[in-house]
This record gives sequence, structure tokens and C-alpha cells, in this order.
Amino acid sequence: MSYSIGKLLPVDGFKIIRNGELPRSFHRSLSHLYQPIVGRLAVSLYHVLISESDMIEGEQVQSHHTLMSYLSAPLDKIYEARGKLEAIGLLRTFRSIDEDQQAVYLYSVHPPFSPEEFFLDDMLSLLLHHELGKEKYERLKSRLLNTGQTLEGFTEVTATFDEVFHNKMIETVQRETETISKQQKHQQETRGPVASMDRVDFHWLNHALKKRMYPSEQILTGRNKKLIVQLATLYDLSNTELEKAVTWAIDENHYLVEEELKAACHDFMKEQKNDKQTDSALDRREKMKVENTTTQGSKEDQFIQMLEEISPRELLEDVSNGNRASEQDLKMIRDVMTEQGIEPGVMNVLVHYVLLKTDMKLSKAYLEKIASHWARKNVTTVRQAMNLAKAEHQKYQQWGKQKSQKRKNQKEEVIPAWFKQEEGKPHEKKEAVQVNTDDIAARIKKLTSKGN
Repeated sequence: MSYSIGKLLPVDGFKIIRNGELPRSFHRSLSHLYQPIVGRLAVSLYHVLISESDMIEGEQVQSHHTLMSYLSAPLDKIYEARGKLEAIGLLRTFRSIDEDQQAVYLYSVHPPFSPEEFFLDDMLSLLLHHELGKEKYERLKSRLLNTGQTLEGFTEVTATFDEVFHNKMIETVQRETETISKQQKHQQETRGPVASMDRVDFHWLNHALKKRMYPSEQILTGRNKKLIVQLATLYDLSNTELEKAVTWAIDENHYLVEEELKAACHDFMKEQKNDKQTDSALDRREKMKVENTTTQGSKEDQFIQMLEEISPRELLEDVSNGNRASEQDLKMIRDVMTEQGIEPGVMNVLVHYVLLKTDMKLSKAYLEKIASHWARKNVTTVRQAMNLAKAEHQKYQQWGKQKSQKRKNQKEEVIPAWFKQEEGKPHEKKEAVQVNTDDIAARIKKLTSKGN
């Protein structure tokens, strides 16, 4: 089996350098602030790189087999995790070719923000807010930024630099400070999420503001430009949408109000998302309608096509007679999909199988166990998932019994209709109760007629 991910191979080497010292609170920052955004594997990869940087001597080169062994993860998942660390500003990656024409990567590991720095970064704080929700976000922020002692009732009496040191020394220090501050500014710019300034056409935006008689120099400051780029990247906004959001967020004194800008960009994202979902749903239903009328396939083929086309949310709503899927079930499915890297169509097979095996109740432990097995087997298509479920039926049945033990008066086993053995093959002595195949046809008809 080839583990090639673009240009990355297990035999490719890597070296690690550390860029800056880790703050004392870095474990807390990674666990509570970064992990909800990038996931557990990315944080584990970061810990491994930090640990290895302390262990590796000199210019020692290791292969990516090492990371695969430490993380017990395939290379494609490690590659995705690496990309998340790069995007969030925790890792910079460089590549070279040695004399043996072998790729060698240099991983420059950057320290995470402290909680104080994290919440000052608009892009990171917005990402965390979207992942946790307002209530959890505010509770976490309050807990991590608890300063304890306040300055109420105190007056600062700290001596200034020029009160203590000689004037000539001040001139020397000022020159040195200018050089150091430039270096620190460059270093600071390399921290945090990576968002290219080319993402926004500031020349066009500057011209648009001037046409509206706004003082563009006062509005498009360095900090505001950085915020605009981060929001444009986060919400995938066009220049026209950005112009509207910026003008909406300008106050009566012609200053840009950051919170107003964030709210406006978020509103544009929601409108954009709703439009895309409506269009894609209509397109998908129309496509399914056309294909179902022109393709003379078996009911199983049609069912496979349906599972490939619809989302897990639509599947849940379909099997519950159109009732809205619960947020708890959707979150459970999302977590399993992201943690195990399961494709939506494959997830539909898993959800359908588990629902019928567990009396229409989703069990996260059962889902995770089968999903991890499918991920190890590199299952990527609906048909592969169905075939593997058939082949491993006895094993999955045993896993289910381990959770439920052996209940008295247990109902007869229900299995998906697509699970039915091919004609001509011997059947088990105790044949399982089959779901009527007409149910499949009814579901297909129901789904393809939605919205018509």
C-alpha cells in the first residue's frame, strides 16, 4: 500500500528546530484553546515534535515512519494534522532535497500563545468561539484570564528609565532598542494563524472607501488590515462583501469598530452558507431525480447512490419520518467523522447499520469502534463499507453484545436490507429478520421527491 501524500512519503526525513521558548502555560493553552480548533491528533503531533526537539542531537535526520509509530496514525492523517498546525501558526515547514535525491523537511516549531495573547488574536478567538459556542467560550475565557489581584486603590510609583540611568546611556539604549524592536516585530508577525495579505485587494478597498468620502488611511491601519484579512480568510468573503462589512462597521467618528466588523462578516458568512446549502440541495435533488429516471439499476445500487448523495443529517431526518435531527446526534456523528476521517457516504452506511442494530438509537461507543475499524481498513466508498459490514457482521454483533450484555426477552435482530446475502449462498440456521426491500424504494422515492 502506498502512503504517498502528494510529495510526502514515510521515508522522507525531517529535522526540528525550536523558535522561541515555551511559556509555562503552554500545556493549558494547547489543551483548552488550540485543541478544540485543530483536534487531538494535531496537538499530539505538536507534543511529539517538541519532545523530539529535546531528544535529537545536532543535525540528526529521522524519517516520517517515526511520527507514524509515535502517533499510531497513518501518514495522510499526520499530513492533515501538520497542515492544521501550519495554518494556526504553531509550525512552519521548509523542504530541501539531499544528495541522494531524498526529501528532507525542516519543522520550525513555534510556541503557542498564552491565554492572554490568544484572546487578543481576533482570528483565533473567533475560531474558538465558533467551536465552543458563546456560553462555553465566555466561561473558559473568564477562567483562564482570572488575574486575581486588582490595582484598585493603588497609585503607580514605578521609577522611569531616565530617572535612573544617564542621558548618554539613554541615547545608546534607544538606538539598540530600535534595532531590537524591529527584530521582535518581525518575530511577532510570524506567530499566530497564517493568513496572506494578498487575500484582500486593499488597493480596491482603499479606492472604494475614498469614493464614499471615508478617510481610508484612518480606517485601514495596520491592525485593522490584519483583522480584515483574518476575517476574509475565516469566512471566505469576497472583496465586495468586505467593503459592505467595513462600511457597516465605521462609527460616526470614521473609526472602524472591531466588534461591529466581526458581527457583519459573520452575518455575511451565514447568508452565504444558507444560499450555498439551498443551491446545493436543489441541485442534488434534481440530479438524483434525473439519474433515477434514466438509470435502470437494482434497488441496492439506487440505495448506494442515495447514501453517496445525501448528508448524514438528511439520512437521520429521513429515517425519523422527516423530524429534525437532534443536535446531540449530529455532534456525535461529526465527532466520529472528524476523529476517524470517515467520508460522509461511508458515515451514512455506518449510521444506517448502527440504527437498525440498536433499536434506532445511536451509540457513540459502538459508532467509534466500527468507524476506527473502517478507518484502519481504509474504507472510502459506500460499497466498500457495505461489503466490509457484511464480512465482519459476526464481529460487530459481538461488539454490540459486549455493550448491552445479554438482555432477557431480547428482540429479534434487525439488519439493513442491503445486508441480505446474495442469492444462491447458504444461509445461517437462524436467519435474521430482514427489513422489507420496499422500504428502500420508499426511502429513495421520498428523498428524490423532497422539495418538488
